[in-house]
Amino acid sequence: MPKTLFEKIWQSHVVAQEPDSPAVLYIDLHLVHEVTSPQAFSGLRQKYLKVRRPERTVATMDHSTPTKGLSLSLVDDMAAKQIRQFQTNCQEFGVPLYDMDSNERGIVHVVGPEQGFTQPGMTIVCGDSHTSTHGAFGALAFGIGTSEVEHVLATQCLLQYRPKTCLVNFDGELQPGVTSKDMILALIAEIGIGGGTGYVFEYAGSAVRVLDMEARMTLCNMTIEAGARAGMIAPDEVTFEYLKGRPHAPQGEDWDAAVEYWRSLPSDPGAIYDREITIDVSSLEPMLTYGTNPGMGVSVGSPIPDPQTVSDPGQREALEGALRYMDLTPGKSLDGQKVDVVFLGSCTNGRISDLRQAASLLKGRKVANDVRLLVVPGSEKVRAQAEAEGIDEIVRQAGGEWRFAGCSMCIAMNGDQLEPGQYAVSTSNRNFEGRQGKGGRTFLASPLTAAASAVTGKITDPRTLNKT
Repeated sequence: MPKTLFEKIWQSHVVAQEPDSPAVLYIDLHLVHEVTSPQAFSGLRQKYLKVRRPERTVATMDHSTPTKGLSLSLVDDMAAKQIRQFQTNCQEFGVPLYDMDSNERGIVHVVGPEQGFTQPGMTIVCGDSHTSTHGAFGALAFGIGTSEVEHVLATQCLLQYRPKTCLVNFDGELQPGVTSKDMILALIAEIGIGGGTGYVFEYAGSAVRVLDMEARMTLCNMTIEAGARAGMIAPDEVTFEYLKGRPHAPQGEDWDAAVEYWRSLPSDPGAIYDREITIDVSSLEPMLTYGTNPGMGVSVGSPIPDPQTVSDPGQREALEGALRYMDLTPGKSLDGQKVDVVFLGSCTNGRISDLRQAASLLKGRKVANDVRLLVVPGSEKVRAQAEAEGIDEIVRQAGGEWRFAGCSMCIAMNGDQLEPGQYAVSTSNRNFEGRQGKGGRTFLASPLTAAASAVTGKITDPRTLNKT
């Protein structure tokens, strides 16, 4: 029988399967960070257990790390304690760690791919919901809870019920100024934040195949925001070219053997999915969210929906509450809405290509008065590469802040946060109430839209700046 990409990976990793029970799934790569792992390591100590496969576990620091500098004096006591405990845990249990002083440290979902740990055909987990990022390589990657982190550390396996499959076809050709961030925001706006519940998405179609790996990672990163368990893209020559020569990718004859296996992973012709969705991106415009979940999104020039036109009482009430929190008027366009802060970074859009996009609009321009621009690279390697290309100077000359790597304002830690009532255009992945600071109001957007809005001081279609 023809098999999907998901089926091939799932079936090759099932250790045991009892009827009407979850499968015991082998995990190839376990990524850990300082926020969701402390209780897991404590559980190992209490049970006198070791880490089963420390060589298949990779640790880095990202959530609690300072971005103004590398000193722990720049963070609060709780964050400093988390980092120190994480250092102790990794040393005690023999887990490789990209420590604070490592020039390869960064956001876990940026470090994994750039170091070559993330590879096609793998099962990958992390105590972080945006682990779906790694599915861009043709891996089955998903977030897990703290108790599951402990389970994987102890056994290198995980109990999982098999999800259903959904093929998401993005057809057509993206127009200039429109990116993969706009693609995923458009999908979530169409199907809602629960539209993918119970499914693993496989992204396909002509618009996906032409994306580079970093754009594919953005697409898969926000799969979780549609409620899906994971997002995947079949590996191809773009994937292989990205991985070749990376520190932890196979080398020599092992590389040749790996590529031969990876070529067998794409879904077979005639493979059956439980569901299919098709979106034509040819007429897609830059997207933004207007509400308090990633499914509340519209194109930059479209009107904000009116709750009175929503028939479902629950959805109408949710929309009314979101617009009250955001202090926005139904029927108006977001285009021209004043902003106070622009955040460029996160595991969604903190890679070198994202920073290059933003720099292309910032170069030779100034950030608007009364607007704060905060640029946080996704890893120290990204930061070094950007500085070698002069992107840091473009940001500074425009009036922006250039920082060290970390999660930063995506999760509002260590002072990188909004003040109550402030509006932000953010390249991150969530716009929940208070996500970027208590009382803060977030518009999710692409790096191009974010940079354009920083320059004008209001939400701006980036295509209009490209014309000037």
